[in-house]
Amino acid sequence: MDSAGETHTLPLMEILLTGATGYVGGRLAPRLLARGHRVRVLVRDPRRLGSRPWCEQVEVYQGTVSDPESLRRAMNGVHVAYYLVHSMNEGAGFAEVDRSNARVFGACAAEAKISHVIYLGGLLPRGKPSSLHLSSRSEVGQLLREATLCTEFRAGPIIGSGSASFEMVRYLTERLPVMTTPRWIDNLVSPIGIHDVLSYLVSAAERSPLGIVEIGAPPLSFRAMMQIYAEERGLKRYIFKTPVLAPKLAALWVGLVTPIPNRLAVPLVEGIVQSLVADTTRARELFPEIEPMEYRQALRLALAHVSELDVETHWSGALGEARTYTFADQEGLMREERSIMVAAPPDVVFRTVCSLGGDRGWLVWNWAWRLRGFVDKLFGGPGLRRGRRHPSELLPGEAVDFWRVEDLVPDRRLRLRAEMKTPGRAWLEFEMFPEGKGTRLVQRALFEPRGLPGVLYWYALYPLHRRIFSDLVRAIAAKAEANAEEAALDNAREAGSLV
Repeated sequence: MDSAGETHTLPLMEILLTGATGYVGGRLAPRLLARGHRVRVLVRDPRRLGSRPWCEQVEVYQGTVSDPESLRRAMNGVHVAYYLVHSMNEGAGFAEVDRSNARVFGACAAEAKISHVIYLGGLLPRGKPSSLHLSSRSEVGQLLREATLCTEFRAGPIIGSGSASFEMVRYLTERLPVMTTPRWIDNLVSPIGIHDVLSYLVSAAERSPLGIVEIGAPPLSFRAMMQIYAEERGLKRYIFKTPVLAPKLAALWVGLVTPIPNRLAVPLVEGIVQSLVADTTRARELFPEIEPMEYRQALRLALAHVSELDVETHWSGALGEARTYTFADQEGLMREERSIMVAAPPDVVFRTVCSLGGDRGWLVWNWAWRLRGFVDKLFGGPGLRRGRRHPSELLPGEAVDFWRVEDLVPDRRLRLRAEMKTPGRAWLEFEMFPEGKGTRLVQRALFEPRGLPGVLYWYALYPLHRRIFSDLVRAIAAKAEANAEEAALDNAREAGSLV
């Protein structure tokens, strides 16, 4: 076996990645591919990978970490395997599920003679009992180390666009101008940016197994994390400590105020009840090329990605089922999404979408659009009077009523950014995907609220918005199908006249 920390000379490795639909795994896959490795992923439902830009570059195996047969198939010929799964969403029995899964995975990895298993776990408090969540993460690492040659990274709160820890800080700070918090808000934690987590994970694949390695940025308190967020957003926030606030009660409050469900909020809060400070001595020795960025820098990167709607993965990415209608409150954004099948090719659907607004109106609820434009004018906004330059053609940066074209990919995507007066920022996005003999049209309404007024604004208008946008996507589909039929008739007439 290589000495600890020695870099492999093998230029190309066969790598198995579990948790590829999750927050970390979904970002790790393209970075491993960029290093030239062959990557195979084990997923419960391969359809969940369909929209990933790297999907066609990986080998997909269907199965779970609890199923030895699917693991044996996926592990055949693998050099390095990543274990990036957990079962916190299983409810009260998650620890037993994680324990069983780790044993099955470790046994199969040993049977397949995998030379290196890499696991991302959590930091533990020094000399004190840890929460059930953190104890379970530690136990998984121990089981993997006992069964395989393993590197176990232990990390604190991961800060990145779409991460659960980032969103907890974001929503609490955005929505609560005044906070009454427990004493343990001043406990120290070692956060770490998602960029640095990925750097460690990628580099570890090219080294021999290292055992336990704690990683993290300089420590600070959870209070400081919220205060720095407020500074970066230009918000004034007042935080007061109270002598009593049980962790589970605090977690329920987090679940109420933020989009994070209680089953995830409880372990997140319990994880900061005690100080979680990383001893990064080994990390600095073994990975001298990686210097974790400070919390403020990681926060700025996360905010920039959210602002640009460039959130690569989200903490909820591994949850839920595909639906034709969803509403989510995530990435700091309120989100409504609808999809509908259209019996027309993508280019016809795209042209139909690009014809919205101006003198032609918005197909449905035009009185409501005009009323919104009138109200916007009263408050100093552009209203609907700007219209549009061309009745059916759009260019990036052009105005369409009180929208502006932010992103345009012909026959694929149109994203409009609202310039109307609102307590936040809004977008309306359309995407077209060829499917069968037609097109899958996906419509998204997005809103980034600014503080509590923004949240109240969204929910006050949500019932009307839901009706309007539901009618709009159906009207676009009907109009596109009519346009496709008309084009087919015109082609038939032209062909007949040539005979």
